[in-house]
Amino acid sequence: MGLPPLTDPGFGDLLGALVIASAAAVFGLASCYLFPYVHAVFRRLRHPMLMLPLGGLVLGLLGALGGHLTLFKGLEEVKELVASTGSWSSGELAKFAVVKLLALLVAASCGFRGGRIFPAVFIGAAFGLLAQALVPEVHPAVAVSSAVLGVLLATTRQAWISLFTGAVLAASPAMLALLCLASLPAWLIVTGRPQLELDHEGKALR
Repeated sequence: MGLPPLTDPGFGDLLGALVIASAAAVFGLASCYLFPYVHAVFRRLRHPMLMLPLGGLVLGLLGALGGHLTLFKGLEEVKELVASTGSWSSGELAKFAVVKLLALLVAASCGFRGGRIFPAVFIGAAFGLLAQALVPEVHPAVAVSSAVLGVLLATTRQAWISLFTGAVLAASPAMLALLCLASLPAWLIVTGRPQLELDHEGKALR
C-alpha cells in the first residue's frame, strides 16, 4: 500500500492501535445492525428484476455522491486512497467510509453477488486515514492497519483474516504485535453482536 514503515513502535502507537481498532469495530458493527432493515426493504419488492435495478440505481447515486474511489469492490481504489495520504480532508474521508459502508449494505441486500472483504478493507482504510487526519500524531500505518482490523472483525468475524490483512497492509513486522493486542478489545466489542449475515427469516445471526 505504500504506507511508511513503523520501525520503532512505542506506547503511543499501542494506544492508537487499541483506540482506532475499537472505534472501527463499532463503525463496522453499524452495518451489521442496519443489514436486516435494508434487506427487508428490498425483499418487499419480491422479484429480482425489481430488486436489482433499484439496487443498481441506489448504488449509482451513492457512487455519484462518493466519487470514483467508492465504486467497484475497492481493491484498486484502496491503493489509490492510501497512496494519496494527506491529500484528503477529514470530511472527504468520512464521506468515503460512510458511502462505501452503505454501498456494501445495498449490494448485499438487493441480490448483487460478491464478497465483503475488499469493501471492508476500503472502509477500514478510509476510517483509519480519517483518524490519522484528526490526530496527526498517529502513525499512518498504525491508523490504517488498526482500522482495517476493526472493520473486518465486525463484518466477517474472521479473526485470523482480519489480523493478517491488517498486518499485510502495513508491510511492517512491528505492526503484527500491535495488531495482536488491538484485536482483543475489538473482538470483545463485536463478539455476541449481530453479524453481517441473516438466517432464513431475515434475522441477523449472532
